[in-house]
Amino acid sequence: MATQDRQAVLTILSLALGAFAIGVSEFAAMGLLPYYAADLSVTEPEAGHAVSAYALGVVVGAPVLAVLGSMIPRKLLLILLISFFGLGNLLSSMSTDLTTLIIGRFASGLPHGAFLGISMLFAAEFSPEGRKARGVAQVLMGLTIANVIGVPLAGAAGQVFGWRLCFVVTAAIAAASALMITRVAPNVQTGPMPSPLRELGALANRAVWSTLMIGAIGFGGVFAVYSYFSAAMLDATTAPAWAIPAALSGFGLGGVLGNLIAGRLADWSRLGGALLLLVGMVLMSLLYTVVIGDWMMMSLSIFLLGTTASLAIPLQMRLMDVAGEAQTLAAALNHAAFNAANALGPFLAGRALAAGHGWGATGQVGAALAAGGILMLALAWFESRSRARRVMPAVMPAE
Repeated sequence: MATQDRQAVLTILSLALGAFAIGVSEFAAMGLLPYYAADLSVTEPEAGHAVSAYALGVVVGAPVLAVLGSMIPRKLLLILLISFFGLGNLLSSMSTDLTTLIIGRFASGLPHGAFLGISMLFAAEFSPEGRKARGVAQVLMGLTIANVIGVPLAGAAGQVFGWRLCFVVTAAIAAASALMITRVAPNVQTGPMPSPLRELGALANRAVWSTLMIGAIGFGGVFAVYSYFSAAMLDATTAPAWAIPAALSGFGLGGVLGNLIAGRLADWSRLGGALLLLVGMVLMSLLYTVVIGDWMMMSLSIFLLGTTASLAIPLQMRLMDVAGEAQTLAAALNHAAFNAANALGPFLAGRALAAGHGWGATGQVGAALAAGGILMLALAWFESRSRARRVMPAVMPAE
């Protein structure tokens, strides 16, 4: 393997390791919700505020850190972001009440979007034309592998050793990612150095906003179901103790399969690939509502739902197509949008549960949010068609 190719592989691996840490922290916090709710003496809907706090941290931190970080070389910025993420997880592990946990989760979420967004840009730059979406998928594979290995182990450890261990281990993985990026990532900056003013240009781009709205609403379908899956399994079934970690691993395996599919779908069609994933999300959420109480069918439905969880890939590729010179902010905003969905999904599902509608309501909320994402996708498609018609006369030769 040529030296440059080897460096590209190691760089993507170092970024995927950081994505792995983020995936464990984000998704394991949902799976461990019943345990820290009991330890901190709060109800499960109240404990869900810690999940929403992380998501809100991403929503706030992604655009702010992407704009401010545009003045810093990308390699250094990535190291700083994943290091701060690790510190936020250490704070979470030391929480003695819900308020402290919410603060720790919010702090952990701040660097999430900017780190993943910039990592995906790196991966696309290292990949040849026609395979850029698959390069992005390789970085995001860290998130999906986290769900296969990290999240189930965290769930099992939470049952035996307590939920705090998850955040300590996550901080250690983040430190390993920071060290590896320091050693293997290139120092070169491809293209012009981003600037805050140029990055802020994304905020005036209608195509950027229409794309972000697809993920902000539609992906709430996954989080509405996933956030309360462990609690539903414990309360509504007689599943053995190993069933919850196994089911969470199944969700991750579904994500790995979905990642492989989504990279190819995105190289085929950005919006077409997103549409197929959202339709699958609606169907799997509805399936979940009718199998509540049967732990084996619930496990199957969460696996199938996981295959739709790679929606970020086609949407990221569309943002790269339409964001112009504001690539860094647009990439970070993509993850902010998905974590707006992370806040919206658990919040609406929690409201439905608090109103006494039962565990099946989380699937109904999920299906409704995914359907909302399809509506946003239709609006984005019409907006792109309208823009194409406006541009076409300017490029046609005079008659």
